[in-house]
Parts: sequence; C-alpha cells; structure tokens
Amino acid sequence: MLNECVIKLKNIHVSYGKNLVLENINLEVKEKDFIGVIGPNGGGKTTLLKTLLGLIKPQQGEISIMNYPLNKGRKYIGYVPQALEFDRTFPIFVEDVVRMGRLSTKHLFKPYNHQDEEIVNHCLQQVGMAKLRSRPIGELSGGERQRVYIARALATKPSILLLDEPTANVDSRVQNNIYELLRELNEYMTILLISHDLAAISSYVKTIACLNRRLHYHQDKLITPEMIQATYQCPVDLIAHGIPHRVLPKHK
Repeated sequence: MLNECVIKLKNIHVSYGKNLVLENINLEVKEKDFIGVIGPNGGGKTTLLKTLLGLIKPQQGEISIMNYPLNKGRKYIGYVPQALEFDRTFPIFVEDVVRMGRLSTKHLFKPYNHQDEEIVNHCLQQVGMAKLRSRPIGELSGGERQRVYIARALATKPSILLLDEPTANVDSRVQNNIYELLRELNEYMTILLISHDLAAISSYVKTIACLNRRLHYHQDKLITPEMIQATYQCPVDLIAHGIPHRVLPKHK
C-alpha cells in the first residue's frame, strides 16, 4: 500500500459568504508522507483542515480519504486543533483528556472497556506522558499539554494525523521535541500539519505546500522563490534562525 494516495482533493472551492477562501485546491497526499502547509494568516490553512474533517462543506470539488468518500473516510483521521486558553482550575486529568479520543469510536452512553483503557495507556506511553496520567491538565506546561492533545488524537487509532500549529507558543527546545515525536509517529502514519515557521519544520517534514487561497505543492521539500512570492504576495528572504546564509537566492 506504500505510496498509495490517502488524501485526495480535486478542484475544491470554499467560500464564507462572498469571500472565496480556498480556490481550485488540488492535492494528493501519499501514505506516510509528512507534509507541512505554510502560508499567511487568513490564507485558508485552518479552513483546509476543517474541510478535510468534514466540518466545512466545499461549494465545489471532491474529497476522498483512504480511497473512501469523505463521510466514510474521515474516521481514519486524528486531529489536533490549535491550542486555546481554558480554565486551568477545571478538574480534569491527563488520562481523562486522552480517553475522550475514544468517544468517536463508541455508541452513545456505551461505557469505556478494557480495550479502551489499553489504547489510552499505549497512547500516553507513545507521547511520553504516562507518568503524568493522574496530573490535572491545568498544571502542565504548554509542551506537555500539546503531547496530551496528540495522545488524544492517537486514541482514535488514525491512519492520518492533522495538526494545526502544534508548536505555537512553546520554546524552541519543546518545539524540537514535538517535531521529533511527530517524526517517530510518521514511521507508521501520514501527517499533515500547519505551521508559520518554515525554518523549524523544514528539517522534519518530507514535503511542503504553500497556501494562500491557492495551493502550491510539488511533492518536495524544495521551496522556490516563485512559490514563496506567490503565497505571501511579496518578495521574501528566508534566513534559518540566525544562521548567516541566505536560504533563497536574492530577489531581483
């Protein structure tokens, strides 16, 4: 099955009222790809993820997941949304948050069973949070909480993992640790993530797409000046975290 297409979007258009957010999106993601999607704020990145999840219905186009139509294929997707502020005094523990990932696999009011608990335990171990399973979620650091949210997504037993800005508001050390975790997960699942930090993700992802209403994707890590300028609509120089060399050629 390797190299089989697991996500396919064909001629996708999404609008909010008269505002066209995604225009003629065509994308094929192969099994075990690790794709980073970059682009400016308001460029449609989060809308793209929500469209893949079936939360937003496109006005035009076709979507298939694991060779199934979206309504049947989305069960193969795990999702880690943007981290939001919450009431840190709310009495919920790490293992409870991860256990919530099992809800989508169960019938209404059906209790958790032994298999659910085994999956929760495994997911906590995968992300290195097993020792903190009984800790209130509000006591964790930003990086620890993000690992818990990844574990919650893994509890659905997905083949594809979607992440929206998974390293926002964490320091560079935690950021690298999260990307290393995702690289390990990529050994057996397809990953698509959104990020503003091209320099950080370029060492970890296998392919990069640029999105600003339109998508530029060539199934490669190479970003050309033309792709960057088309996405950000201005000349851009990329410099990797203080490393004193120009990543892209000088713009004329």
